[in-house]
Amino acid sequence: MLLDTGSVGVRVMASALGSTLASRLPAQTGASNDPTGGAPIAQCATFMGGYTWGSIKRADVTIGGKAAGNLPVQVIGDGAYAMPAECNSRGMIDLNTAAALGANGVIGIGHTARDYPLAARQVLSATYYYCPTTGSCTGTRVPLDTQVMNPVADFTSDNNGTIIRLPALPADGLTTATGELVFGVGTRQNNALPSTANIVPVDQNGFFTTVYKGITLTGVFDSGTNVYYFPDGTIPYAGVWYTPSSPLSLSAVLKATSGVGTPVTVPFSVGNGLSLRANLNAAYDNLGARLSGGFMWGLPFFFGRNVYTVLEGAKIGTQTGPFVAF
Repeated sequence: MLLDTGSVGVRVMASALGSTLASRLPAQTGASNDPTGGAPIAQCATFMGGYTWGSIKRADVTIGGKAAGNLPVQVIGDGAYAMPAECNSRGMIDLNTAAALGANGVIGIGHTARDYPLAARQVLSATYYYCPTTGSCTGTRVPLDTQVMNPVADFTSDNNGTIIRLPALPADGLTTATGELVFGVGTRQNNALPSTANIVPVDQNGFFTTVYKGITLTGVFDSGTNVYYFPDGTIPYAGVWYTPSSPLSLSAVLKATSGVGTPVTVPFSVGNGLSLRANLNAAYDNLGARLSGGFMWGLPFFFGRNVYTVLEGAKIGTQTGPFVAF
């Protein structure tokens, strides 16, 4: 499973569940504008890398020693309902197989309890649908309690956020890297927020401001992305990868879009993406790739740090979520 601070909710490949288990999970119903009141709900979930399509079911989810009961989850690629054309109309990559996604599913532990709160108030394009027949699905509003849910927010304790702890890496990466996912922030002795931690407030979508070389960009912390994505026309590149002749020592300033709080300067390194990938390692802290208009602080940012993701409305000392700390 792919652990993703940039999304919300549990999404599992139908192929990983198996047909017997998948068929036993009760279907989620209750779309706001469903005239029948009982049509199953399906979802098109979009990510930077592509989209997933599948039914919304109810399941008990256990992660480590924590349980989230009767949780709405997406079953990816179950083939139960015809996918609406708008789900893949933007030229995105189809992620409906484990091979395409690179995992058996996604565990989204972002900053909100539900994945698309706005979908409770209005019909969003390429998001939630009710499906009265296998060949017909209609875009819909869905109440919050029927939406795909952050499993951490459903825990009975240690449910205000998470910490990802990953080791520092050598410049040429490692074949594997093992870390920890800790539930709760400031709820136990092993998850206290240090008084010296850098705090970056984020908005309801998990966004903040990144200033890189004097350019203001929308930033996001995203453990589900394996590189630093950002725009820089001065760095050589091949395909999407930045390919400097020698490693670059760079930095950017992170701050709340609202202007609240203290700006944080974060140093980072970018190596030659082609050379790094040629060594066939899997974990890198210095892969960079081109992106227009935004700055994605992907998994390389998480190596060598404790990264705290605090949910919306959670109170940690004098700080109120949503925010990221490190």
